[in-house]
Amino acid sequence: MNENEIIDSLLKDQDTNTEPEQETKTIPDYEEMFSSGNRKKTPFDILKIIASRNKAEILISSVLFTIKSCAVWIIPIITANVINIATTGGEDAMHKMLINIALLMVVIFQNIPSHVIYARFTDKMLRTTGAGLRNTVIKKLQHLSISFHKEIESGRLQSKFMRDIEAVEFFNNHFMKSVIPCIIGIIISIGISAFKSGIVTLFFLVVIPLNVIMVTAFQKTMKRNNRHFREENENISAKVSSMIDMIPVTKAHGLENEEIHKLEENIRKLREEGLILDKTNAYFGSISWVLSTALSGLCLLFTGILALKGKIQVGDIVLYQTYFNSITGNVQSLVNIYPELSKGLESIRSISEIINSDETEDNKGKISLKYVHGSVDFRDVCFRYPHASEYSIKNFNLRVSAGECIALVGASGSGKSTVMNLVIGFFKATSGEIAIDGKNINLIDLTSYRHFISVVPQNCILFTGTIRDNITYGLSHVDEARLQEVIHLANIDEFTNELPDGINTFIGENGGKLSGGQKQRISIARALIRDPKILILDEATSALDNISEYHVQQAMNELIKGRTTFIVAHRLSTIRDADRIVVMDKGEIVECGDYDSLMAKKGYFYELKNLNG
Repeated sequence: MNENEIIDSLLKDQDTNTEPEQETKTIPDYEEMFSSGNRKKTPFDILKIIASRNKAEILISSVLFTIKSCAVWIIPIITANVINIATTGGEDAMHKMLINIALLMVVIFQNIPSHVIYARFTDKMLRTTGAGLRNTVIKKLQHLSISFHKEIESGRLQSKFMRDIEAVEFFNNHFMKSVIPCIIGIIISIGISAFKSGIVTLFFLVVIPLNVIMVTAFQKTMKRNNRHFREENENISAKVSSMIDMIPVTKAHGLENEEIHKLEENIRKLREEGLILDKTNAYFGSISWVLSTALSGLCLLFTGILALKGKIQVGDIVLYQTYFNSITGNVQSLVNIYPELSKGLESIRSISEIINSDETEDNKGKISLKYVHGSVDFRDVCFRYPHASEYSIKNFNLRVSAGECIALVGASGSGKSTVMNLVIGFFKATSGEIAIDGKNINLIDLTSYRHFISVVPQNCILFTGTIRDNITYGLSHVDEARLQEVIHLANIDEFTNELPDGINTFIGENGGKLSGGQKQRISIARALIRDPKILILDEATSALDNISEYHVQQAMNELIKGRTTFIVAHRLSTIRDADRIVVMDKGEIVECGDYDSLMAKKGYFYELKNLNG
């Protein structure tokens, strides 16, 4: 059996019905990390979950390490034997030496295959665990509510996902390849020493408490310094992300130096926190080395005295000195690793802020919709943002029939977009009820419900890829004839026909190679190809010039046919054909009717129309 076969057999799950090739491609899911109720997962809880899911692999890795490293513990024994044989002599001395050296060669050369098997098995486990952790965080981020994502900067989330998960992977790597081997080395060295001499072993056991005391003395300081350094890293990441988004505005107003100055202050703080952390680590490493080396000198003196008194053989001085250095070296390694472990624990604590968040959409046990007709009923709906003192939506009552077009207008802050977020299910009503086809939205599986919704936002969101990719986003298969029909209806062919690769043209980050009107028409095509039953247009033309607005308006007219449509409008002229116009002020409906009746009434809508021209 070659090494690849050995690895595969070691990694094979107990379930023999699972295909091994399929297993190796599976990314584990640590969903049990997610908080339930009031029980928040501590960093040690998270580590315990990871360890429990990999306990068999950890055990196998430890056994493989012991096999491949056995030369480390056998060499001192053979060295002591050779010295003692040479000291005492005898007729069969040469024969005994050859036997010892032959055994030495066997344990040395077996390290090549055993080390390769150990490394490949352990690395595979670590890579799989790291992938599982990233998968778990991604899954939680997708399940977290819009409120969570609005309250935390995207740069901070990116720092947690990139820097902190990488630090956790380093933590796992150190644990498997340093901590466990050091512990194994200490146990075996003490075990062999105890077998040879109890009094020397007692001397050895003094080392561990002294080093533990030193680690405890530094623990709180290192934990605090690592937390401060991590927080400053997150602050800079968040501000750099914001700075990049603001570069066009910054340069347009000549504020480059002001932005540089603000970031310089954060960089200075990060440098100071880093220097404090480095200083602590330097003292920690130096003191631990001095302590271990001094104890090694005392061990040499102690075993030398025992040899003089005939308590041990001369060759055993080398044996005990080697094992003592092995113990102190392993303890020293554990001590030196502690700063990295502390950093890893702080990163786990950082990730736990995502994992422990309970701002998630829980769809378990709720009604999964197979079809949506499109009626929406608001019944005494009120909504207040977390930590806000006043309601954003108050006593909102509106019955919308399937296929009806409703326009919401009002001054900024009147609650129009909040109503849209309630319809999508991003926000949950503080009181009252929203019913979709007569079903309370709180009892509906929102994922299944949103398959029947399309949203065209004011700021079109496109990703790096082709125009085709952006239109068909999330759809596994799209009929080419239907795609071409949608492109025509959204008036996209007006500009794609002039592009060298047509709809297969790459549009750059955020669609940077396209105009605002072109991006908005792609967004409309994305909505149209899904054939939604409920359509939400959130000020989809407010940022466009007249020509772009004309093209987009033509596309929107095709989009709203036969669908329940909610339009949040800034330009009131674009909603003339809406079935009803809902006029809002301070979260309440103040007027409702069609365009002509509201204009004839000469009330709030009439004033808004005159103000907007």
